[in-house]
Amino acid sequence: MDFQRKSARFLENHDEPRAAATFAPGMYEAAAVLTYLCPGLRFVHQGQREGFTKRIPVHLSRGPVESPNEELVEFYDRLIRCLDEPVTREGKWSLLDCTPAWDGNWTWDNFICFTWQGPNQTMLLVVVNYAANQSQCYLRLPFDEMKGKAVRLTDLMSPAVYDREGDQICSNGLYLDLPAWGYHVFEVTTKAESR
Repeated sequence: MDFQRKSARFLENHDEPRAAATFAPGMYEAAAVLTYLCPGLRFVHQGQREGFTKRIPVHLSRGPVESPNEELVEFYDRLIRCLDEPVTREGKWSLLDCTPAWDGNWTWDNFICFTWQGPNQTMLLVVVNYAANQSQCYLRLPFDEMKGKAVRLTDLMSPAVYDREGDQICSNGLYLDLPAWGYHVFEVTTKAESR
């Protein structure tokens, strides 16, 4: 088993301030996508999914009553569904390279992108603009099996669906333009293009 699979991934624990009280909205969700969709053992602290903000000392064994943050509950419901995909447990994880969207555009360096590839050509593509500003890039997808096919990118974290040509993705890269702390977790499917 490689080092990446032996890593522990978490955003908060009993020794640290609560993530929902520490991270700004948007940054928090982007950090969670990166943390939990990278390989490793994933820990979600009690109350984290509900967006609790009060840190509870372990020796107290109790804490104040907090109302759940419904937006974070919905976010974690979608993220946990992504983690339930077999590809995130049994697949191969690969970090991807980004290039500038145009000369002089430095924002390409704000992206963190990777894939999970599983058997039967299942693939998740995770793209995150981990910056406080809108950013653009071309994402290199080194998957020749996309050539000559229609590629559908279905975001598992939102209703967004994008159709692209595999030839263009393989030659130029996938163009990304995301707002501050923007992210997608794409289920990638291909089918032969009709000519």
